[in-house]
Amino acid sequence: MSQSQFNTVFLAQRVSLLRTLQRMVDNPSTAEDLLQETYLRVTRALGERPIEHLEPFVFQTARNLALDHLRARRTQARNLVDDVPEQVLHNVAAPSSSAEDAAHAEQLLKRLSVSLGQLTPRQQRIFILSRLHGASYLEIAEQLNVSSSTVQKELKLIMAICVGVANRLNRD
Repeated sequence: MSQSQFNTVFLAQRVSLLRTLQRMVDNPSTAEDLLQETYLRVTRALGERPIEHLEPFVFQTARNLALDHLRARRTQARNLVDDVPEQVLHNVAAPSSSAEDAAHAEQLLKRLSVSLGQLTPRQQRIFILSRLHGASYLEIAEQLNVSSSTVQKELKLIMAICVGVANRLNRD
């Protein structure tokens, strides 16, 4: 595929790519930077080898860049906390919340607990590995002997349940 064909594909998919990146990194400026880096990486790859399925390659490149960014941000956040003396961390005041906020949070936790308790054992394991241990789709898939796609679909369903619980509580 030529550079001009890639430019056409990239321009046609730019908005969709940008939306995907913004959802992943939750920062419009970072998403724009990652979009530009995607363009540069794919251009470099095209110079090195032919790419048969360009559109999926572009989206996968963007996704990988976003995941790398998020991983680096998590590592940086951990390092920042590691660099702060423990005594300083204990002296930082927690933001105060109202009794109403506390009651709302407690109610949300109860409802989430009930909903998550109704998941299958595999879904519960996927949720724990992903959200509590930070495991990737691939790591979870290998542990549970399922496909990465299965993990992604199950996690999407689980998160939809969680969002539904939160939305119902906010309406009540």
